[in-house]
Amino acid sequence: MISLTSPVKTRAHDWPAGAKLAALCMASMGLFMAYDLRVQGAVMLGVLLLYALPGPVFLRYGLQRIWALWPFGVVLLGWHIWMGTPQEGGIVALRMFNAVALANLVTMTTSLQAMMAVVRRLAAPFVRFGVNLRAIELAAAMVIRFTPVLAVKGAALAQAWRARSRRPAGWRIVMPLMVLALDDADHVAEALRARGGFEVDKKI
Repeated sequence: MISLTSPVKTRAHDWPAGAKLAALCMASMGLFMAYDLRVQGAVMLGVLLLYALPGPVFLRYGLQRIWALWPFGVVLLGWHIWMGTPQEGGIVALRMFNAVALANLVTMTTSLQAMMAVVRRLAAPFVRFGVNLRAIELAAAMVIRFTPVLAVKGAALAQAWRARSRRPAGWRIVMPLMVLALDDADHVAEALRARGGFEVDKKI
């Protein structure tokens, strides 16, 4: 799930978050059970149709969030072509696109509070075993929130590299991106400690 809630209101925004997440799980299982290139291609067309139904603004917003997948798709497809299995490579690449696009569609039409409520209900039985629900909720929220932030910073690093060199950035921006991620994590940790942290931290 790589996006925040879409600014465009759709009917899917009013659907229960639990039902959408359950449907996403079932759809993901179905994608990994389908080994036919035509099936994966048909699913891709269906997903693009779902993005297009709410209008061009929603479509553009959603596609911008999943555009970061294209390097991974190229690498996967190129590897399978080199190994002599281009059809399998197409299936894997399309499966990855479909799974991430569906997950992104769920997060675009579901508020963070609604998703955290589902997580809270699912994890509630484990409280008796000492599981910290606050930590789980915060971790899930930060993953959803900071993934698009890191994607934007990665794109900025790649753009800065292209402005200074004709060679593709590739692996060269991995280390700066890791430093930025660690720096963000350090700032978040300091902010959490300044606000009291978690009860488990106080016991330690």
